[in-house]
Amino acid sequence: MSSRKEEKERLRQERLAKEQAAQAAERRRRLLGVLAGSVLAVAALGAIVVAVMAGGGSDDPKPGGGDGQRVPIPAQQITNLDDAAKAAGCTVRSFAPGPADRQHVDASVNYQQNPPVFGPHNSTPASDGNYVGQGTVEREQLVHSLEHGRVVVWYRGNLTKRRISQLETLFYEPITGRPPEYKQLLVQDDEIPGQVAASAWGQQMVCRAFTDKTFDALRAFRARYVDKGPENIPFQG
Repeated sequence: MSSRKEEKERLRQERLAKEQAAQAAERRRRLLGVLAGSVLAVAALGAIVVAVMAGGGSDDPKPGGGDGQRVPIPAQQITNLDDAAKAAGCTVRSFAPGPADRQHVDASVNYQQNPPVFGPHNSTPASDGNYVGQGTVEREQLVHSLEHGRVVVWYRGNLTKRRISQLETLFYEPITGRPPEYKQLLVQDDEIPGQVAASAWGQQMVCRAFTDKTFDALRAFRARYVDKGPENIPFQG
């Protein structure tokens, strides 16, 4: 009788030992799974950080700083806007904004003027800067920049590389009495009705052809209309 009890106890202990071993193995499996998941999560986080630091964290265009190379442009000959625009064959027009033209909207806007000079716009303005090679900038953001007293110079993408580089040279040429790059944006937009255009709040100039005389027209437009928006936001140079 005693040996039967001993045998039963031995079998019970063996069963308990197997159950404990199985439970321990399961705990190890789960722990390894958690550790593996943690490693993957850290690796993924690291990849995101690297992408953001490399500029891949956003699809929004950012103004560039230029490549340091400047293609020469003609020295200024005409300072009066009307005379310079006439010599270059550019058309200058003024428009009166309405009561709804300073509203913030989230949707796209079909502007009455091309390039736009005012109207409902995105709540986030485009930053000052040279956007050559930086992608398309939303017009709704650019119009908000106009409201802040900025001047936008627009160009079509079919210009020669030399002409685009010359526009960059003009961008970095200071407006009289102001620091370089002051309150201006240089952007590509293939929908403008000319080769080059400029706009400020309520003001527009369209140049259907781009000649050496165009530079004086752009210079004079910038000088006359920079800081003329209804909301003066300081330049962050």
